[in-house]
Amino acid sequence: MTQNTSEEPVVAIVVAAGSGVRLGGEVPKAVRTVAGRPLVRWSLDALAAGGVTDVVVVVADGLQDTFRAALLGAPVPFQIVTGGATRQESVARGIAALPAGEVVLVHDAARPLVPAEVVRDVVAAVRAGAAVVIPVVPVSDTIRQVTGTGSMVVDRSCLRAVQTPQGFARAALVRAHASADGREYTDDAAVCEALGYEVVLVPGSREALKITEPHDLAVAEVIVKDRG
Repeated sequence: MTQNTSEEPVVAIVVAAGSGVRLGGEVPKAVRTVAGRPLVRWSLDALAAGGVTDVVVVVADGLQDTFRAALLGAPVPFQIVTGGATRQESVARGIAALPAGEVVLVHDAARPLVPAEVVRDVVAAVRAGAAVVIPVVPVSDTIRQVTGTGSMVVDRSCLRAVQTPQGFARAALVRAHASADGREYTDDAAVCEALGYEVVLVPGSREALKITEPHDLAVAEVIVKDRG
């Protein structure tokens, strides 16, 4: 367990450096719009509503002005930094640019509609002493594991789909990335877990879907409409 950080500000890294090839279109995925608002702006709105005080947005080289325009009027102070060749390198650059704050969230801009209560639950778990916190949802599909000789059904009752924002005690996240030594991990929680940190789970939300294909944009439009 880490030191209680209840009085510390909450800062966040929003990873928006992906190209979004599967989504298509002529602009980066994170500046595609839902209900007329760029995905990255939805992300900052959700984080601010959940208690985040400052954001570092990591973008691909050459797109800084595009993202500044997309984030005009954002409800929280932000700075834009250029990402690296991999997601892990991009997050490391985001960490280096973070302002003061012992609670750090790492969020994918591709999950623009995460409810504020999920953000607050992640923050609360870190403030309660957890070094690593991730929001998850139960897996509803039947899952088959493919082997060299066939496949077998996996018991989905013990499976969870991982979402963002993931929350960290700042010291744990910094130490883990410094120790990664070029190895690639699926997410930042895995980087920390490899160093021995326990991962705490909190409930996520079906609304925090990942925008990957054109169909996902249509679903996001419905979610926004249902919110009123």
